[in-house]
Amino acid sequence: MSAHSHADGKLPHEPEKATLEGRNKVLGFWLFLGGETVLFGTLFSAFLALRHQVGEGNPTGQELFQLPLVALATFLLLTSSLTSVFAIQAMHRQQTKQLISWLVITVLLGLGFLILEIYEFYHYVHEGHGFTTSAFSSSFYTLVGFHGAHVLFGICWISLLIGQLMKKGLTVITAPKVYVSAMYWHFIDVVWVFIFTVVYLMGKVG
Repeated sequence: MSAHSHADGKLPHEPEKATLEGRNKVLGFWLFLGGETVLFGTLFSAFLALRHQVGEGNPTGQELFQLPLVALATFLLLTSSLTSVFAIQAMHRQQTKQLISWLVITVLLGLGFLILEIYEFYHYVHEGHGFTTSAFSSSFYTLVGFHGAHVLFGICWISLLIGQLMKKGLTVITAPKVYVSAMYWHFIDVVWVFIFTVVYLMGKVG
């Protein structure tokens, strides 16, 4: 019996948990996300401590933030979380083509989010809100930029998995990789909901 097929030639319902290695990957990834949570928690704490340290004559979040733009970016990222759920559902139904399609849509939505974020940063810099302008701007770019880097990493990772699925198909080897990448994607979505609330909404309120 090869790693690619079971006795009946069909994959089990949850192929990501079919092998010990797959289960360990998922468990190990939960531990990794725990560490990431601590990391983001630290950045949030720093931001909250410094968010009023704007400095004389520098723009505040209230003046800078464009909520419609950020709301659109949020909508794209939250929708991509939903499409990654559809991808996992397709994986459990062993519909590889559908799985790949949903992953492609997830990547495109993630790219849309990133493009809006890059545009937003570009706009802020032109408004005089650079990385070293104030303690507020440094903590803002560190937190939001760190999250953006995570999104970029997720896009690259899922893109590589799409390539693997096209080449090798859905197996008990590729399934855990897809599952873990979806966990990661949900994690960066949840972090963004906190950023949207703590940075942008609270920033608008002042």
